[in-house]
Amino acid sequence: MLLKRLTMVLLGMGLLVSTLARAELPAGYKVTLLTENAPPFSMAEDGKNFAREESLSGIAVELVREMFQKAGIPYSMTLRFPWARVQKMAVESPDHGAFLAAQINQHEYMFKWVGPIATDDWVLLGKADSNISLESLGQASGYRVGVGKGSEIEAHLLDQGLRPAAVAADQENAGKLLNGQIDLWATRDPAGTYLARQQGITGLKPVLRIQSTPLFLALNPETPDEVVERLQKAFDELKASGRVEQLFQSYLQ
Repeated sequence: MLLKRLTMVLLGMGLLVSTLARAELPAGYKVTLLTENAPPFSMAEDGKNFAREESLSGIAVELVREMFQKAGIPYSMTLRFPWARVQKMAVESPDHGAFLAAQINQHEYMFKWVGPIATDDWVLLGKADSNISLESLGQASGYRVGVGKGSEIEAHLLDQGLRPAAVAADQENAGKLLNGQIDLWATRDPAGTYLARQQGITGLKPVLRIQSTPLFLALNPETPDEVVERLQKAFDELKASGRVEQLFQSYLQ
């Protein structure tokens, strides 16, 4: 009986400590969240490069909202342009954060990170009935490849010695693939899949993944660890529940 009472007391103390720890944030604390126009992750409903709160939509927008709500952390959300300005504001301004960001070069040491929330994949997409099978980018030289004009992926293909058969706006490349004018479309995923869906083109499949970059919520380095831990826990729980996958599917299928 004594052991049982002692256990109950210790459990009660643990709950009290947990509650106190969760209440450590300063009064009036709020995170100012910044993002960019990057469909399907984040976008202004009017397509412009500035929007706030209810005028924002996208996979990452909805997911980050749910993370903050689940973690019980107040926030505001704004879409701005350009991305370089968004990152600069997040790293220089206390209680700020930016999404979605890659942990590359010095950026890994400039922020506190939550995620990875998604990935930015460079892929070669084929039609649903395509029987093309590739193990390397070099093998794509025997096929007609379309790519976005002036894109980072175009530059990468050229650096690798692959000369695209079609260089045009990605909106055109999706149609060219569907109509058989090109065999493969070099684009970002899920951005390319989302863009194609907006044109009524579905069923495209990745034939080759060129590279994959994890993307995170980047928080100002002065952000309390309590905030980072709560948000990471909230994201992990949303992922485990299937909610993250559900959000992706709602925008891509």
